[in-house]
Amino acid sequence: MIVVAIIGILAAVALPAYQDYTVRAKMSEAILAASGCRTSITETVQSASSQLPAAGAWGCESSTATSQYVASVATDNTGKVTVTTQNVKNTTNGTATGGVVTLRPLKAANTPLTNTDVGASIYAWRCGLPGDGTTVDAKFLPGSCRGN
Repeated sequence: MIVVAIIGILAAVALPAYQDYTVRAKMSEAILAASGCRTSITETVQSASSQLPAAGAWGCESSTATSQYVASVATDNTGKVTVTTQNVKNTTNGTATGGVVTLRPLKAANTPLTNTDVGASIYAWRCGLPGDGTTVDAKFLPGSCRGN
């Protein structure tokens, strides 16, 4: 009887953690989709001589689903990448936990790139910050994409 109680307690703790892990694994596919844009934008910013591309003209966008969990990939004129997810649900209660994930290029610590920063170097990429447009709860984002 004690063994059954111990197993029940372990299951009660492990199952919610496992459910969050499966959602994070699905969300990592959205980060992977944005990584292709990240490379393209970094190269374009550093090699541009007169002006940066307009919104949706960086060459890495997709208005159609690119995978089971990625509905679309969009960019703006400052290089911010916005990935909209699909089919990401918490299997415990069936509620949707997906949404929008953003990656924003920074030209210095906490200073976003602007569309006039031609030839600049990208200092870092900020991922998953709600102020940038991310709507996914931070606990469902991969560890590398929680507002840093």
